[in-house]
Amino acid sequence: MNNLSLKQYKAIDLALLAVILAVFEAITSLAASKWFPLQLFSLSPTIMVVCIVMMRWGGWAAIHAVVGGLAFCIATGAAPEQYAIYCVGNCAALLALFFFKKYGKERVRSSALITAGYALTAFCGTMVGRWAISLFFGGELTAIVDFFIADSLTLVFTVLVVLIARKPDGLFEDQKAYLVRTEDERNRREDSDVL
Repeated sequence: MNNLSLKQYKAIDLALLAVILAVFEAITSLAASKWFPLQLFSLSPTIMVVCIVMMRWGGWAAIHAVVGGLAFCIATGAAPEQYAIYCVGNCAALLALFFFKKYGKERVRSSALITAGYALTAFCGTMVGRWAISLFFGGELTAIVDFFIADSLTLVFTVLVVLIARKPDGLFEDQKAYLVRTEDERNRREDSDVL
């Protein structure tokens, strides 16, 4: 972290992840709507990024849920009600924060089964959130099935990427704990160099 405060580090990290998400969500949404308009399934990086940000910074991931919804809606030329469905509905992914209360972040990170359950919960929360918001705009009760089917590829992508994200050091880890751990490791190395 060197001369950055924790607040500055967090702001930079959240901003970079938001920009990366916006770019990739726009690209995948444009590709789906322009090049594959008849495709039944869609692929979105939003839930995957939200899962990683929740692990890193907790509830701050709501920003990325909204950013992903905005990028999708702008890229696809969505109707005004779709902005609410995707931006607000995506925030229901934060239901997965419950896993941190129940198991703790370290266990969510270290157990493949719990990690997969965490990602699945974020996905299901998102789909139910979108569906619930769509009901306010006259959506059908049965549309929940459509939400799940259309994004089934996103579910597979999210679970796989979040599982893989556990491997690189510090990527899928609480950032305060990560910074403390790396600082301790640096101090131990410096102490052993002195000896």
